[in-house]
Amino acid sequence: MKVSIITITYNSARTLQHTLDSVQKQNFADIEHILIDGASTDSTRQMIEAYAKEHTNVRWISEPDEGIYNALNKGINMATGDIIGFLHSDDVFASPETIAHIAAAFEQPDTKLVYGDLEYCKGDKVVRRWKSNSYHACALKYGWMPPHPTMYVRHEVYEQVGPYDEWFRISADYDMILRIFTAGYSSHYLPEVLVCMNTGGASNKDSRARLSKTQEDYIVLKKNHVGAGYLTVLCKQLRKIRQFIR
Repeated sequence: MKVSIITITYNSARTLQHTLDSVQKQNFADIEHILIDGASTDSTRQMIEAYAKEHTNVRWISEPDEGIYNALNKGINMATGDIIGFLHSDDVFASPETIAHIAAAFEQPDTKLVYGDLEYCKGDKVVRRWKSNSYHACALKYGWMPPHPTMYVRHEVYEQVGPYDEWFRISADYDMILRIFTAGYSSHYLPEVLVCMNTGGASNKDSRARLSKTQEDYIVLKKNHVGAGYLTVLCKQLRKIRQFIR
């Protein structure tokens, strides 16, 4: 089983090295690491070039893109693995065994996606913990979703459901999750932290971004015929409260 890990970058020189190290420390033999750089103007490209020369399992491009989801779609198109997942350029795996655990969960042939828990970190301090759970049929209408950075999906699923919808600027990951789960693919929940994610993302950087996220989430729900509009969006937001209680 080959696992493709996609990392998208843009001017990420300050944080990228610990992400690269995290991938190479994985105790799993068949990993393909794909780096999609958005034509960085700092030293990111030079870091990637040096990394690719040192490791034979690395493939990369550096060119302008049209946003996060355009970059993710480029990575999926380049991937040759049986399983595809993402590790952003300021995130790390929780353990050197993370990919091995994910791959073991895919040993059941009907399993199409695997996901787990996520920690939000500020430096060495954990500030939030997103503990997911097993999917059930009514979960989506009550705002449930698994942490997108922990999702690993069989390559064939992306071929069947199509690429990330680049019309969305913030919520295309939520849209992809709804598309996959409403299509009825079999999922497996790993009850362990898979990824440690740095705080601060496109959807949480300021009040305007949070408002845009709310509006896009509403459109996503309507597009996928899930839930009760803004009531489901509210449930989704309220679920975050428990992430701060440890």
